[in-house]
Amino acid sequence: MLKVGDRLPDFVGHGSEGCPIRTAMLVGKPVVIFFFPKAFTPNCVRETKAFRDEFPELARSGVQIVGVSTDPIDEQCRFAEWAGVPFPLVADTDCKVSKAFGVLWPVVGVAKRVTFVADAKGIVRNVFHHELRALRHVDDVKRAVRELAV
Repeated sequence: MLKVGDRLPDFVGHGSEGCPIRTAMLVGKPVVIFFFPKAFTPNCVRETKAFRDEFPELARSGVQIVGVSTDPIDEQCRFAEWAGVPFPLVADTDCKVSKAFGVLWPVVGVAKRVTFVADAKGIVRNVFHHELRALRHVDDVKRAVRELAV
């Protein structure tokens, strides 16, 4: 798993907004990349909607948000629309993004619930891993973003 101080890996993923998401597109502003196991499951719904609800405040701070799971693109698009998220959800069906970040569960082949906060240069500044306490990720991110601004 990526650690604090690591650089974001180069990746390309299919985004729910209809265009590819690349690492190079994310550099220049702080970014939150949250990995979740499965669209439409209870904890993933709570976490994604919590990020949606905090999006205006985080965006005012200049922060980008990207969600990633191993769900297919059509599932990600349905989930994004259903949850009303104003940020892209990436379909990582080949698991390349999850592997690059070191968050793929070995046997089951889904992403662990891990959130990374990177600065504008693409350096990881925080890593949060709470499998069952999904809402804690959003609280941790809000604290981390405040610290980045100082």
